[in-house]
Amino acid sequence: MSELYVVATPIGNLSDISARAVEVLKQVDLIACEDTRHSSRLLNHLNIQKPLLSYHDHNETQQTQNLIGKLQAGQSIALISDAGTPLISDPGYQLVKQAHENNITVVPLPGPCALITALSASGLPSDRFTFEGFLPAKQQARVETLEKLRAETRTLIFYESTHRISASLQDMVKVFGADRRAVVARELTKAFETLRGDELANLSAWVKEDANQRKGEVVLLVRGAEAVEQDEVRVEAEKVLAILLEELPVKQAAQLAAKITGGKKNALYQVALEMKS
Repeated sequence: MSELYVVATPIGNLSDISARAVEVLKQVDLIACEDTRHSSRLLNHLNIQKPLLSYHDHNETQQTQNLIGKLQAGQSIALISDAGTPLISDPGYQLVKQAHENNITVVPLPGPCALITALSASGLPSDRFTFEGFLPAKQQARVETLEKLRAETRTLIFYESTHRISASLQDMVKVFGADRRAVVARELTKAFETLRGDELANLSAWVKEDANQRKGEVVLLVRGAEAVEQDEVRVEAEKVLAILLEELPVKQAAQLAAKITGGKKNALYQVALEMKS
């Protein structure tokens, strides 16, 4: 039977690929990848010669149907990304979703993942965390996203592009506070791998001053808010709600209170309903 293999590949050091992944890549009929030129270098290193099909954000819809057709025709396909585990801030969700809908077996092959690699070596709490992917490119949207996460108690993990890392750190200083603990994990498993933990203000200054820290692949981790801070946010939100409810409907008051305090909109809506009644 045809199968879709979701195969993790190295994020830097080529020795990190698993023996099982190599075996599967040698056996499948076709390999779907983001950039055929990039993936060709990995396959040449592994001495694997297989047909490659470009599968990326701009052709995902069209190629998904094409690949599903090939799977239904009996071909086995491996899905890989440029680096790490497919679907983690990379294309592939539509393909895996439709494979399941068409009763095609999906086989995951675990391996490197930048966010887990960074978390394991960060020194930040790892029992509970949330992955937020890439922050918005525009500052206003980025700040609004960070405001929603200000009271989050789990460790926050972001991917960030090199030309926005400095701006993102500056915004985090404003929203989370200068003394919030964070870690910059750059170029993981590569020659210039860097892991540095410090207060956000110090990390922001370091990245701004050192151009080398604005190069390569970056994972940014931020310690979650203290639980007592969460309680303070809730108390503050209720005070803000009481004032807003004097002039605004419940829904609008809850939305504005969430933006002002960083609290969760749905929870504030329920509180507002209780206060109004």
